[in-house]
Amino acid sequence: MRTILITGPGGSGRTTVAAATALRAAAEGVPTLVLGADRTDTLGAALGTATGPAPTRVTATLTAWRPDAGARFREDLTAFQTRAAGVLDLLGAARLDAEELTPLPGAEELSLLRALRDATLSERYELLVVDLPAAPRALDLLALPEELRRYLRRLLPPERQAARALRPVLGRLAGVPMPADWLYETAARWDVELAAVDAVLADRDTAVRLVAEPGPAGADAVRDTRLGLALRGLRTESLVANRVLPDDLPLHGLVAQQRKALADWTQAFDVTAVPHLGHDPRGAEDLAALAVPGVNTAPAPVEWPVTDQIEEDGVLVWRIPLPGAIRDGLDLVRRGDELVITVGGFRRIVALPSALRRCTVAGAALREGELRLRFAPDPDLWPR
Repeated sequence: MRTILITGPGGSGRTTVAAATALRAAAEGVPTLVLGADRTDTLGAALGTATGPAPTRVTATLTAWRPDAGARFREDLTAFQTRAAGVLDLLGAARLDAEELTPLPGAEELSLLRALRDATLSERYELLVVDLPAAPRALDLLALPEELRRYLRRLLPPERQAARALRPVLGRLAGVPMPADWLYETAARWDVELAAVDAVLADRDTAVRLVAEPGPAGADAVRDTRLGLALRGLRTESLVANRVLPDDLPLHGLVAQQRKALADWTQAFDVTAVPHLGHDPRGAEDLAALAVPGVNTAPAPVEWPVTDQIEEDGVLVWRIPLPGAIRDGLDLVRRGDELVITVGGFRRIVALPSALRRCTVAGAALREGELRLRFAPDPDLWPR
């Protein structure tokens, strides 16, 4: 299945573009699912068909779905209370009824990620179009699976579950109760679910399309979002310049700002200019009039290659594309077998490739939108 993630600054028309992209693909005969993230039915307003927690058939080849985060949260917490019944009873805790549960912060994000995973596992569709929240919330959402998996592995290392027979002894020695089997089982189930979402994001057929209105504010948002996506290893397939004013208008004011932004964007992106309709698009006829890009192009893979320059310079070079990064906003910290990268207000902790774990850091440079890290083999660890 091909997956297209669509995001952009708030108010840029990303939901409309997502709906138009899905409708165009469906009109070409591609079985398509469009997934919405907003609490309010902005997706349904654009499509002209109400959407909700159950998949809704819009046309013969197009289905829309807007998951209910509240219902999923109630199901999960009710299941958790059932599994932890013994501990809760021991503590004298009062159970929460499903009717009194309201979603906590983060519930919507987790619900959307699960829906994304479920959709990609379905064999009914060939294309998934995801209307992500506005950036930078979308960037936080896309970072969530990797970060949660890292936290789970640190807090409940799977290998410690193997010491099941020793837990009573360890509990007496430590003076505290050891984690129960159900806790490890829950962590393992979460890890599998999150790994499935990670696999979707890392798939070579997954790409991101940015939507923005040309202009100074849109240019700043596009630059920051592109950098945040690059740090996550996500490819920006194209940029949809939305609500572009007609060419025959006098070249001043907003028109001049749009032309300048478009000229700058075409040097860095595959840009599709979508003309302003003069009104907010509503329904299939308006969406069909939007000149959104097709979905048949194959996205270029994102690679963080390690090149061997030991013969020439005595180092291995790890190349990490970070378009738009500036030296003053870059910070690097090696911590064991991990590298902490902070750039432009974004932060990611990545595991070093196996060959680099036996090396010491010999230097770093940021050139032409690419971070180049030099690693020298450690004589005590590197095979002779």
